Amino acid sequence: MQAKKIGERPIYLKTFTLRNSKDIVEIKRDIEKNMIIIIRITPLAQRDVGELKLVVEDLYKSVTILGGDIARLGEERIIITPPEVKIWQSNQDTP
Repeated sequence: MQAKKIGERPIYLKTFTLRNSKDIVEIKRDIEKNMIIIIRITPLAQRDVGELKLVVEDLYKSVTILGGDIARLGEERIIITPPEVKIWQSNQDTP
């Protein structure tokens, strides 16, 4: 295990269930804290697909501005990562 440098903060992983568009406020706060966030989107998708699309587009913009990454994890989840963590996707070349 590699030792941390003085002043380095750990990167936390958080799970979140997206129930409505108001939840985006908490998610954006967590994005700014450099967390990895796994979001379960099923509850909102079952209720209002249009609202889900708007929320995901808003999250995409926020993550992109901060230099992070966002991707789907199957049908029910998305993952958001801080700039230090990149998501490899099968349509990309091997890192």
